[in-house]
Amino acid sequence: MTRIFSLLLFTLAIPLSPIFAVKDVETGHPEASPFDAKADARAEVDAALARAKTGNRMAIFVMGANWCHDSRALAGWFAQPHFAAMIVSRYELVYVDVGYKDRNLDIARRFGLKSIKGTPTVMIVDGNGKLLNKKDAPTWRNAASRSSQEIYKAFAEFTPA
Repeated sequence: MTRIFSLLLFTLAIPLSPIFAVKDVETGHPEASPFDAKADARAEVDAALARAKTGNRMAIFVMGANWCHDSRALAGWFAQPHFAAMIVSRYELVYVDVGYKDRNLDIARRFGLKSIKGTPTVMIVDGNGKLLNKKDAPTWRNAASRSSQEIYKAFAEFTPA
């Protein structure tokens, strides 16, 4: 019953706020579905880069999909208040829908990734468009298996190599 209520609440909330997260009863972590197939991902990435450059910040581009458990888990953590406060203080955040790894792949190539091996792929980019975490970017495809502390620390303490 709780799972059904959570899914109903989550489904009703999506049109109101794509970042709205609910706790998944089975996994114990929050999940959100912010990936919008109709969004102009290129324009959102360009705008985030411009804001990052003028604000002397970095951008996070989460290349994922709403069908992906790990993408929803990472988005769910990012929507939690303590994560959101940290993210907004350091980053511009954009969720890029990659469909079934058949949409918006040019964005990954733009920053030097040849392909999307798994979802989510998380790119941290400076305001000049330089990918700062090329080796780490594809490793987020296990985000649902990571602890909230591990995820928080990875982004709160990130410094370019």
